[in-house]
Amino acid sequence: MKFEWALLMAVKDLGVLNSGIGIESVMQSEMKTTASQNPETPLADILVVDDEALVREVLVRKLSNLGYRCDQAEHGVAALEHLAVRRYDLMLSDIMMPEMGGIALMKEALRLHPNLGIILVTSVLDLDTAVGALKNGAYDFIAKPFSLEEVTIAVARGLEKRRLLIENLRYQQTLEEQVVSRTQQFKQALEVLEHTYHSTLVALGTALESRDARSDRHSFRVTLYTARLARQMGLAEAEIREIEQGALLHDIGKIGVPDALLRKQDKLTESEWALMHKHPLIGFRILAGIKTLRNAAKLILHHQERFDGTGYPAGLKGEAIMLGARIFALADALDCITSNRPFQRATTFEAAKEEIQRAAGTQLDPEVVAAFEQVPLEEWRQIREAVAADAVKVR
Repeated sequence: MKFEWALLMAVKDLGVLNSGIGIESVMQSEMKTTASQNPETPLADILVVDDEALVREVLVRKLSNLGYRCDQAEHGVAALEHLAVRRYDLMLSDIMMPEMGGIALMKEALRLHPNLGIILVTSVLDLDTAVGALKNGAYDFIAKPFSLEEVTIAVARGLEKRRLLIENLRYQQTLEEQVVSRTQQFKQALEVLEHTYHSTLVALGTALESRDARSDRHSFRVTLYTARLARQMGLAEAEIREIEQGALLHDIGKIGVPDALLRKQDKLTESEWALMHKHPLIGFRILAGIKTLRNAAKLILHHQERFDGTGYPAGLKGEAIMLGARIFALADALDCITSNRPFQRATTFEAAKEEIQRAAGTQLDPEVVAAFEQVPLEEWRQIREAVAADAVKVR
């Protein structure tokens, strides 16, 4: 019995129990106590639950005199009626009661009010009961017969624990709100940065087109064609975005080509074509050092390769050409066929479709051609018209 009592005290971690004081002496002590707080401003709201009326009266009188606002209930069912209409900071409850015991009451009370502090009162010095009660949410427990000093200490300590727990919950909530707010701010800043970055690329694409008299918004049309075809092939949006960047800047290497050559209306000589054929490699070198544009740079390097290996600058063949460049090749062919050129008048989209079908396996990837065939010609026509009317922007 002494060993069990020692373990019980270790779990309970309270002041010393005064088992020699009976309920009569408690009443006598209580009669000498005077109120120390203004009842209109209670320190806390406490619910006292016990099937012994005398115990309830002693506890309520003592706690009221200490400045707490108290209600009382004779068993668990009555206590739940109080809890249904009022919030309490702390509940002192006997364990052994009719109708509903203290353990069952505690579980239901915490379901209704998770922040309710609970101290159990028991006349059974049972270690398993005490440990179980603490595991199920009780702050503390008091053994009968008890001293008023012990109750005072337990209540004060229970309310302090509740205050700290609530402060911690509020801190966590505030921290979570700050994280959400900072994340949103970061997201907005990232969107602004991405918009600025994209606007810079679009401005660069516009500047590049101004150097080539034959462009006529070619880069914008081919970028939208490429994106539509990439979606038709089921590519992820992140990959499509990189392909769009490469399509928009596919001719950036022409920076290294003289203006006179770009604006020449006659056919290019063999030496002039040799110089023109360098622009994919020049474009790749310009962008390869920018981490976010590495895939776009690779598309630029491959954008003049042909599926059968007869393209330039490396003569790559089949799947050795990156998929984005193979998709771009068809979009570029579609725009070239349906646009006026110095030595070629624009044709209809119906005629362009036939020419693209004939190029499957030579200039163009057959799988990309198959995806192109699945898109109604009217969609390609609408994209061209929207770019002409400046009614659509490159994302």
